[in-house]
Amino acid sequence: MSSATLQILSEDGRLVGDRPDVSSEELVGLFRHMLRVRVLDGRMLKLQRAGRVGFVGTATGLEAAICGSASGLRPADWLWSGLREGGAALMRGLPLSEYVAQMYCNANDTAKGRQMCNHFQHKGTHYPSWSSVIGTQIPHGVGAAFASKQRGEDVVHGIYFGDGATSSNGFHSGLNFAGVWRAPAVFVCIDNGWAISVSSQQQTAADSYADKGRAYGVPGQIVDGNDVLACRSAMDTAVERARTGGGPSLLVLKSYRMLGHSSSDDPTKYRDAQEVDAWAARDPLVRYEAWLVGQGLLAQAGRARIEAELLEEIDTVIHEQEAAPPMALKTLVEDVYSSVPQHLRRQYNDFIRIAERLGNAQPGDGAFPL
Repeated sequence: MSSATLQILSEDGRLVGDRPDVSSEELVGLFRHMLRVRVLDGRMLKLQRAGRVGFVGTATGLEAAICGSASGLRPADWLWSGLREGGAALMRGLPLSEYVAQMYCNANDTAKGRQMCNHFQHKGTHYPSWSSVIGTQIPHGVGAAFASKQRGEDVVHGIYFGDGATSSNGFHSGLNFAGVWRAPAVFVCIDNGWAISVSSQQQTAADSYADKGRAYGVPGQIVDGNDVLACRSAMDTAVERARTGGGPSLLVLKSYRMLGHSSSDDPTKYRDAQEVDAWAARDPLVRYEAWLVGQGLLAQAGRARIEAELLEEIDTVIHEQEAAPPMALKTLVEDVYSSVPQHLRRQYNDFIRIAERLGNAQPGDGAFPL
C-alpha cells in the first residue's frame, strides 16, 4: 500500500481519482446513512443536555470515515467498534429502536442497562459491544479474526479505533499477532485530530500512523477521511486482500472530530477556534453532496428532504423509547448462572426490600422465593 494520501473527491466535490465500483443507488444510500449520523447525533446531544440521556459521543465530522469504510464490509463480516461507529452499526442493520433504547438504558436495551449509554452491540450484524477502555477491542478482534481463519470462514473483521489507541498495548500486540497469523483483519484508525485533549501531533514521532504497521508486516494506507469515496475504495482494497489470504492492512483515515470527545468534554479548553473553522470548511457531507448533485444523483433540495424524513423517523422512535419502562431490577442477577443461586436470591431480596421502601421498585420486580 502507498504512504501517499488517497483522495478521490477534492474538497470542492470534484472527482480527482478513480471512482469505486458502486451502484448509483448505493452511492445515494451512503449519503443518507451519513446524514442520519449527523441528524441522530444532534438529537442525542440535545437530549443529553436536557438531562434525558446520560452520555453521548458524537461523530459529527467523521461521517465519511465511518460510513464510507464500513460500507466495504459484507453483512457476514464483523465490525469491532472503538467509540463512534454506532452509525455504521445502523447502516449494517442495527434497528434504530435498539440504538435509542440503549441510549435510554430502558427495558428494551439489549445490554440490559449494564453498559453506559452510547455503548451499542448487535449480535445479528456481528457488532460486539465495545468498551471505553482504549484499545482492548483490537486484540479481541484479532483473536476472532484468527478463529474465523481457523474455521475456514469467508469472513473479514474490521477493527476500528482512534488515533489515541495507537499508544495502547492492545494496538501493538494486536498488529503483531495479526501480522504473524495473517489474520483476515482490516485495522481502521480514525485519526480525528485529538485523543480527548492530546493532539495527534503530540502522540507519535513517526511521520504517520500508517508507518506503525510496517514493523509488524502490516501495510498501511493514509486516506482523506472526509472523502467518503476514498474511504470506501481503500476499504475495498484492504478487505479483498484480507479475504483472499493476503493478510491484514492498516488504514489511517484522517478526519476531524468537530465536537467534544464526549458530551462531558469542553474542547474549547484545548483547541484553537481557527483549527475547528478550517475543518468545518472541509465538511464531508457538503463535499459528497456537491458531487452527487453534480452527477445528477441527488436533487438540489434532496438533502433537506432526506433530513426531514430522518428527523421524523428518529423523533418517532425517541418518543416510543422514552415511554418504555426502565430495565427490570431482577436483571441484576440474571445471565451468569442457568438459574439464580440462593446467595444471589438472598442478596437481591434484601435489595428489593430497600427499593420498595424508597419507591424505586417497578411492577414485576418482586422478591425471589427462597
